[in-house]
Amino acid sequence: MDTENTENEQLVEDTVAETAENQAETVVEISAEEQLALDLASEKDKFLRLFAEFENYKRRTSKERIDLFKTANQEVLQALLPVLDDFDRAVLEISKSEDELLLKGVELIHEKLKSTLVSKGLEQMEVRAGDNFNADFAEAITQIPAPSDDMKGKIVDVLEKGYKLGDKIIRFPKVVIGN
Repeated sequence: MDTENTENEQLVEDTVAETAENQAETVVEISAEEQLALDLASEKDKFLRLFAEFENYKRRTSKERIDLFKTANQEVLQALLPVLDDFDRAVLEISKSEDELLLKGVELIHEKLKSTLVSKGLEQMEVRAGDNFNADFAEAITQIPAPSDDMKGKIVDVLEKGYKLGDKIIRFPKVVIGN
């Protein structure tokens, strides 16, 4: 009987050991599958983040490139602004004279220069006497006593025109304000 009990005990122990091994293998297999799923999720997350970062980079560089093209000729246009001012003064002075042909010739050249600059993106800022003064859009050169009470804090005279290139102000208008 002792040998029979020993054999039964041995059989029970072997069965328990096999069951434990089978359970361990199952746990290892599940853990491996879970690990692969976790790795896959991690790699998908990295990929999505990298893709989003690349899309942001493309959008940012595209915007910077467009802005560069818009303002690439800014220095040239700024250099031509005094010439445009001289043409404005010349047309004003020649219009006081009697020579119609000279006036017409200078006006034609003036208009051609203006239209060329406008085609390159230059835009004159609209600032007139009587407008409210805004330091963000005009430069006050001096203050004078206001001719009337309603002109206090307003633009009395525009000394120099202002210009924009696209949305960027490249020369602020120079104005006189009433106090």
